[in-house]
Amino acid sequence: MNILLLADEEQPGLWDFFQKEKLDGIDLILSCGDLKAAYLEFLVTMARCPLLYVHGNHDGIYSRHAPEGCQNIDGRIYDFHGLRILGLGGSRCYSGGPHQYTEKEMRARIRKLTPRIAMMNGFDLLLTHTPPEDCGDLPDLAHRGFSCFNTLLDQWKPRYMVHGHIHASYTAGMEAVRRHASGTKIINACGSYVLSIPADHYPEKGHTGSFLYDLYTQFKNR
Repeated sequence: MNILLLADEEQPGLWDFFQKEKLDGIDLILSCGDLKAAYLEFLVTMARCPLLYVHGNHDGIYSRHAPEGCQNIDGRIYDFHGLRILGLGGSRCYSGGPHQYTEKEMRARIRKLTPRIAMMNGFDLLLTHTPPEDCGDLPDLAHRGFSCFNTLLDQWKPRYMVHGHIHASYTAGMEAVRRHASGTKIINACGSYVLSIPADHYPEKGHTGSFLYDLYTQFKNR
């Protein structure tokens, strides 16, 4: 499965100077936030594949004009052909704006999702706007990561986490890909990044190992 990851900065080759070949072979598009609704609408039309997104801290405008044709999975788990994607958008609360959370508030969001995570026997990819604390974040409050993301990764050990928020220009030379202590591969998607996921890195749809969820999936697909 080939996934186009996006965050924070519109890419000329996907927008102003569109190059269709950049979308060849793409099965899914994931946005980590802080992108124009028109940009996402253009890409979902040209790619002809689903586009899922979470909110960034500058996406308050989505309340008036959400990206049409795209699916908001912020605060949800989305099953894409067996790949279980958990969406948790937003940043640390630094100005009181929309999609900003304290550590306590983000922890509460995760706690609310825990029964669903357990029912689906975990998740394979964590889609966020902000990185975990001390793993690709910055010391200022606006760009500090969430400690509870570390707890989430340690508990469920998904193969992948994708985030934005930390622009390459903020930290020259910072690696876009790093490995978390849990074993999770963490990708900073600022700009764009193509992630290729082998089929054996996620369960076949309806075969998660959770009796209740697999039964539900099989019944739903009849």
